[in-house]
Amino acid sequence: MKKDIRWYVIHTYSGYENKVLDTLTRKVHSMGMEDTIKQILLPMHDEEEVKDGEKKVTSRKIFPGYLLIQMEVNDHSWYVVRNTPGVTGFVGTTTKPIPLTDEEAQRILNANQKKISVHTDVKVGDKIRITQGAFSDHVATVIEVAADKKSIRADISAFGNTSRIELEAGFFERLS
Repeated sequence: MKKDIRWYVIHTYSGYENKVLDTLTRKVHSMGMEDTIKQILLPMHDEEEVKDGEKKVTSRKIFPGYLLIQMEVNDHSWYVVRNTPGVTGFVGTTTKPIPLTDEEAQRILNANQKKISVHTDVKVGDKIRITQGAFSDHVATVIEVAADKKSIRADISAFGNTSRIELEAGFFERLS
């Protein structure tokens, strides 16, 4: 008989995702349940931030407070997962977890393959040096920072004129 292995979502106490992942992984191995519980994942994505002119990549949880688990749900596996410290339950009804659709699971599993997000910490009035593009090495003054901190507008003096340009984070560095 073929097992019905599907992806489910487990709710955890916020901040306990890594501990639950570790505990549950050890539990699965020690109980020999690898054929029933295939994978447990904490979906993460990399985010590039620019702070003080330096790029730094940090991993962030896509769904804080949640883990994905690929498993066959039966009374034993449901009990093992549900009674792991830090797990508050499955997403779904209290008596039956609802599996993700194949499309939902693929979208979540592929989330980290998307383009890295870039943010900046410059403020209005800061002087910046443009590092890429036609105005590379020119100095400009920040006049607006987008709410999502992914782009700015700046005034640049070039060729005797002041022009307003828009730059994405990562294309400039803040001057001290």
